[in-house]
Amino acid sequence: MLWVKALHISFVVTWFAALFYLPRLFVYHAMADDKISIERFKVMERKLYYGIMTPGMILSVIFGLWMVFDYAWAAYSHMLWLHIKLALVAILLIYHLYLGHLLKRFKEDENTRSHVFYRWLNEFPVLLLLVIVILAVVKPV
Repeated sequence: MLWVKALHISFVVTWFAALFYLPRLFVYHAMADDKISIERFKVMERKLYYGIMTPGMILSVIFGLWMVFDYAWAAYSHMLWLHIKLALVAILLIYHLYLGHLLKRFKEDENTRSHVFYRWLNEFPVLLLLVIVILAVVKPV
């Protein structure tokens, strides 16, 4: 089970690195005004989302569910922290899909948001990560 946990943590780190970086690329993309930069950002965003972020998310979920069904549910299902953590992970999955929607908007040159919006959007996964890690490690409730 330690191998599963190690792989889960590794893919969570990969996923979060991309969750932190993609909105930052959106900031720069929203500020870009020349065709070369705009096209470069489209390539970078697509490769990050499909090549790193989505595989990281899928493998995080697979190994996370493996741990939940193998031992965590039996041991912790009566504890509130696990339910809150899983709900926050569900919100994180929705956030991931929302970034995919924004990626499509940029790809089609239909972005209507400013770089300020993306700067704020970039902070959301930081808050989720902090709470999820506290719930998983400290198990306060």
